[in-house]
Amino acid sequence: MSQFPWTANYPEGIPAEIEDNRPENIVDLLDNAFKKYGSREAFENMGKSFIYQEIDQLSTNFAGYLQNALKLKKGDRIAIQMPNCLQYPIVLIGALKAGLIVVNTNPLYTPREMEHQFKDAQIKLIVILANFAHHLEEILDDVPIKHVIVTELGDMLGGLKGKIVNFVVRKVKKMVPPYKIQGAHKFKDVMVKAARMKYTKQEIKGSDTAFLQYTGGTTGVSKGATLSHANIVAHTFQTSLWFIPLMDQNKQDIMITAIPMYHVFALNVNGMLMMHEGAKNVLITNPRDMPGFIKELKKHKFSIITGVNTLFNGLLNQEEFKTVDFSSLKGVIGGGMAVQDFVAKKWEHVTGSPLVEGYGLSETSPVLSCNPLDGTHQLGTVGLPIPSTEMAIFDDNGTRLNQGEVGEICARGPQVMSGYWGRDNDGVFFEDVWFRTGDIGLMKEDGFFKIVDRKKDMINVSGFNVFPNEVENVIADHPKVLEVAVIGVTDPHSTECVKAFIVKSDQSLTIEELDEYCHEELTGYKRPKHYEFRDELPKSNVGKILRRMLKEEA
Repeated sequence: MSQFPWTANYPEGIPAEIEDNRPENIVDLLDNAFKKYGSREAFENMGKSFIYQEIDQLSTNFAGYLQNALKLKKGDRIAIQMPNCLQYPIVLIGALKAGLIVVNTNPLYTPREMEHQFKDAQIKLIVILANFAHHLEEILDDVPIKHVIVTELGDMLGGLKGKIVNFVVRKVKKMVPPYKIQGAHKFKDVMVKAARMKYTKQEIKGSDTAFLQYTGGTTGVSKGATLSHANIVAHTFQTSLWFIPLMDQNKQDIMITAIPMYHVFALNVNGMLMMHEGAKNVLITNPRDMPGFIKELKKHKFSIITGVNTLFNGLLNQEEFKTVDFSSLKGVIGGGMAVQDFVAKKWEHVTGSPLVEGYGLSETSPVLSCNPLDGTHQLGTVGLPIPSTEMAIFDDNGTRLNQGEVGEICARGPQVMSGYWGRDNDGVFFEDVWFRTGDIGLMKEDGFFKIVDRKKDMINVSGFNVFPNEVENVIADHPKVLEVAVIGVTDPHSTECVKAFIVKSDQSLTIEELDEYCHEELTGYKRPKHYEFRDELPKSNVGKILRRMLKEEA
C-alpha cells in the first residue's frame, strides 16, 4: 500500500500494513491482554474498579453459566441492553467466550424498535437493565427470547454502596417503572451461581460472526452489520498502530468512555483497543449530566478521551470544565458525526490538546480513516485511511474517480463487514469488495479525505443515524395522518434534528397530539423536533414524495 498518497503523510513509526501474525479471534486477543496486564485496573465506574484478572474471571464464570444453566450454543444470539456500567464488559466478554453472537441494543429503544431487532436477529437471551425492562415486558410474547437476565445499576458496585445506588435509582429517583417478567433471572444471583459452573472453551474461527451491529446501513430500516472475529481483531491491530504516537507501554493510559459501549465506536476503540493496550477505562454512565461528568473527570489524570461533537461542545459550555486538570491529556478523538471547526479550535484553546476527527461506520468496525495524532491533523477533513485500509471515490456507475473529484466514498480492508444479516446484499459493494458508504466526499492530493455531503437522506442527530423511512413509517401509522415526509434540518444543539411534514386525513389532528404519539413510539433522538402541516407534499411524476425539494425549501 506504500504507493498510495496517504502513506507518505503517516506519522513516523506507523507502517502501511498490519502484521499477519495476529490472534484468530477476539477471545484469544483478550486472553493475551488478561495475561499481560492482569494486575492493572481495567474498568472503573462510580468509584468501583476491577483489574484485568477479575474481568477475566468474572466473564469466564458468566460464560460457564450461559453454557451450563441456559444451555446456549455457539452462534446463538444475545442482546445486551444497558448503558455504560461494570456489568457490560463482563457480559460482553463472557458471551464472546461462550461463542455467542452479541447484539448491542440501545437502552432507549421503544418497544417497537426492540421488537424489530429481536425478531430480525432471533435473540435467545437478553441481559437488560431493570430501568428498561417494562418495555421488554410489552413485547416478550412476540419475540423469540427464551431467557431474560435483569440487572440494576449498582449490582457490581458491591456492599453497601451497591445497595444504596439500587435503592436510590428505584425508590428515590423512581427510574425503574414497574414490570413483571415471569422466569427472569437476577444478574446478582446469576453471578453467584456462575462462580460454581465449568466453562468450556469454544473453537472460534476468524470467519465466525462476533457482532450483529444494527444500523440503518445506507438506506432503509435497521439491519445488522455482520462483523466477524477477524474483522474486530484486524480493526484492533489497525487502530493500535494509529495510536502509536499516544500510547506509552511503560505507563498505563486512562481512557474516558462517555460514548455508550453499545455504540460501535466505543465498543471497538474504547473497548477492544484499550483492553489490547492495557489501558484503564473509566465508564461514564450518564454523560448528559454535565456537572456530574465534570466531577468525574476531576478524579482522574486521564490521557485519552473520545466523544462526539455535541459532547465536546456541551463540556466547553460548562464554566467548571475549565478547572479540570488537562496536564495528562494526550489525545482527543471525535467520531460518530462531523467535528465542527469552531468546537475543535475552542477545545484546543481550553485544554491545550487538539481534537481530531476520524471516520467510519458500523459496517466497518468502525474506523476507516483518522487524522494523525502527532499534530499533523487537518481541520475539516476525516484524515487518512488507517493501515491496511484503502479508500477511493466512485461514481454511481462504479467507475473510480480521480483525486479531487467528488463522488461516493468506498472502502475495502480487513475490518469491513461481509454483509448485512439475513439481507440481500446486492448493491452494498462495488466489484464485491468495495463497500459503498453512501457518503459523498473527495480525496485531496495529500491523501486526506473530506466529506462533502452525508448520505442522501440520513439525518445525523448528535452522532446517531436517523433514517427518514423509519420515522415516516411510525408517523404514517397514526390514524389521522394521510401522508408524511421527514428530513433533517440544521440544529445548533445537535448538528441536525428531525422535521416532519404531514398531510392530515383528519383535520382535528394537532401538533401536540402528534408529538405525544411520537414520544411513545420513537427513541428521543429520532423524534421530530419540528412539525409542519401541508395540504400536499411534492411528488415526482410517478408519485414518489420528493424529500429533496422539502430540504431545499428548508
